[in-house]
Amino acid sequence: MTPLIIALDKMDCAQALALADTLDPAQCRVKVGKEIFTREGPAVINALHAKGFEVFLDLKFHDIPHTVAQAVEASADLGVWMVNVHAQGGPAMLEAAASRLAAGGYSTKLIAVTVLTSMSEQELSHIGVSGSLEAHVTRLAAMSFNAGLDGVVCSAHEASMIRKATSDAFLRVTPGIRPAFAAKDDQSRIMTPKQALEAGSTHLVIGRPVTQAAAPQHALEHIIQELNE
Repeated sequence: MTPLIIALDKMDCAQALALADTLDPAQCRVKVGKEIFTREGPAVINALHAKGFEVFLDLKFHDIPHTVAQAVEASADLGVWMVNVHAQGGPAMLEAAASRLAAGGYSTKLIAVTVLTSMSEQELSHIGVSGSLEAHVTRLAAMSFNAGLDGVVCSAHEASMIRKATSDAFLRVTPGIRPAFAAKDDQSRIMTPKQALEAGSTHLVIGRPVTQAAAPQHALEHIIQELNE
């Protein structure tokens, strides 16, 4: 299955579905984040499923263990392909979420956010995280792996280190991906799709280069061509 995940950000349900109508669900999955889910609720998930798309529900749950476990289970009940939590919620929270999905026999993938791709090492120091950004990411990834999660959200720059600290099967989902033809925008740690896969990413989250393209499917096919070159 495709490693490409298209981020349906900064749009309402009608806009998301109109965009989905231009894309081939055999060539990409889609990501539904906080903005559109808060505005539209589960209806947007159901509508995307009806169009044949697998959905990554990107809500980054971070709360007490019991609450996060319930939220993750509710997400799985929607039939989403993948859902995420914040690794900095700690081992007990991660284990509770993973155990709830396992106990329910869900196939939904559970991954954890390590460090947001918009954050730099200097910004981490401002919130009291000492040491290198890479060491912090790797520590959070190893904790998520040991808690029974399926993978993490990370920068492609840390993907290889995370693979060594966990396993080849541990998913490494990478935002901050910009095709060669696209602008950098507001992400500070980016790579092209081909560079990211070569660096160890397993899945690539791409937004504006596709969603704001004049012809989104053409942009998607351009990215696929980049990957195959």
